[in-house]
Amino acid sequence: MNKGDMSGLAGLFSGSIANILDFLLIHKGFDYSKTEIAENAGVGYKTLFDNWDKLERYGLVKEMTTIGRATLYTINLDSPMVKALKKLQHEIMFYDAEKVAQEQAERGVILEMKEEKIKV
Repeated sequence: MNKGDMSGLAGLFSGSIANILDFLLIHKGFDYSKTEIAENAGVGYKTLFDNWDKLERYGLVKEMTTIGRATLYTINLDSPMVKALKKLQHEIMFYDAEKVAQEQAERGVILEMKEEKIKV
């Protein structure tokens, strides 16, 4: 996925933590293993592992349960920082959607003008 194709936190900020948080915020309410988080966030497991302490230290993720040898985690929706990030993510996504709609509308107007010139 190109940087220009991303929306949400990963669209505005660079880095693996933005990708991880974006995935967890979009899929809030579900529990994932670290391997699943890495795969779905588009980051390597080592990268996730290198950043995991920071996510836990700031209370952005929380451990939910253990199934066999796999511990499952989710975004910590009780965290004031997560609430702020969630709001920012929504603002970014709405901004991006407005820009796309505006660009499509402008292309539609240009297309209509070209069609009228062809008819003449």
